[in-house]
Amino acid sequence: MYILNPQIKIPLHIQLFEEMKKDIIENYKINQKVPSIRKIASTYNISKNTVESAFSQLVVEGFIDSKPQSGYYVISTKSSNFKLEKNIESTYTKEDVKIKYDFAPARLEKNSFPLKTWKRIFNKVINEDLDLGKYTHNQGELDLRIQIAKYLNHSRAVKCEANQIILGNGFADSMSLLAMLLKNNNTANTLAIEDPGYHVARKVFENHSYMIDRIKVDKNGISLDELNKTKSKLVYITPSHQYPTGVSIPISNRVKILEWAKSNKAYIIEDDYDSELTYQNRPIPSLQGLDENKRVIYHGTFSKALSPSIRVSYLVLPSNLIDLYNKNFAYHGARVCLTTQKVLEKFMKDGHWDKHLRKIRTLNKKKHNLIKKLLEERLKDTMTIESQGGGLSILINPRVPFDWNILEKESEKNDIQLYYAKQRSGDKWQALMMGFGGLKENEIIEGIDIFSEVWFKCII
Repeated sequence: MYILNPQIKIPLHIQLFEEMKKDIIENYKINQKVPSIRKIASTYNISKNTVESAFSQLVVEGFIDSKPQSGYYVISTKSSNFKLEKNIESTYTKEDVKIKYDFAPARLEKNSFPLKTWKRIFNKVINEDLDLGKYTHNQGELDLRIQIAKYLNHSRAVKCEANQIILGNGFADSMSLLAMLLKNNNTANTLAIEDPGYHVARKVFENHSYMIDRIKVDKNGISLDELNKTKSKLVYITPSHQYPTGVSIPISNRVKILEWAKSNKAYIIEDDYDSELTYQNRPIPSLQGLDENKRVIYHGTFSKALSPSIRVSYLVLPSNLIDLYNKNFAYHGARVCLTTQKVLEKFMKDGHWDKHLRKIRTLNKKKHNLIKKLLEERLKDTMTIESQGGGLSILINPRVPFDWNILEKESEKNDIQLYYAKQRSGDKWQALMMGFGGLKENEIIEGIDIFSEVWFKCII
């Protein structure tokens, strides 16, 4: 007898299915006939449709099958119960790490994001005119690309039109697309990269099977002597604010790098990652703006000045590479949410981007000057500043014999999170990256007070 209870919430057809499945597993043999739909409906006084639904599920799960003009027969008596033995949420336990002062070198303070303005614009763009039923343009929405092109022409001296811009879902996404694009065209299989340099750029190209040629960085940026020795047809550089050393390539060397690209039929990837955040001088115009031979690929991002969470980056490709992209990568849709594109477009068009840049520069300039002053006052002549004046961090190194292992252990004991250039830029060059963008001014003061005590414990 099957136990069916119409008073409980479980539908009758599921109750019947479970009862029959249990009966088949425990009592039936292969090729044994089961009672007919009509008989079960009559025996348990339930509808024929209810029984048919139960039989249908038994067929789907492979317990029974029908034979024409004969009925249903058992074809399997084995079952797998997909019951969770553990609570999924407690399968992995994550140890809580108490960090009070996080000197992250590429983070913005939560309250610096223009949330009220963003929400207001979002509510405007989410209306009946927004077509969420279509795919976005494979380079990104045209109106947003127009706004980016206007901004780049005006503020970064980048010579481009909207049709040269391809939106990406952050730096790694843009670089991955570029690596595929250039390799597909047999343009390059080796990437020359600054040493020290940005580890994410190196890793992306390595993952696309590129050979890596590390080129030393000196006081004028990437070494021209070593660049001229490389056989690579592709170089990645951060000319306006080298990552991580902070040096800038002077105009004379910029011209020579462009000449190298022209004579070797090579391409230059210019990563202009934080040009909006300069605190002592005017931003240096882009290298791309000097290029007359379609040899510079420009990369920009909204991560450093607006938000890393919205995941919006962009490439500006020379016209010949745009043609190649449209020929071979038309399937590669822009991986940025349509609503994010629309909000950002209006944010820029209505002047909020320019207003925000003025605000964020002022805010972070104060923090930059504050942390620099505190480091100089607290650490005095035991420290040298390697890089300052832009971005979201100041890089320092000890001038005296120093134990880095003690620094790491003691900072953790004091709830301080520190970041090291060796981990984020390469294997050799070391510096401490004292980020200030994610901290409030009072947190910087408190944090540096505690950090300075830790620092002096590390002096040998």
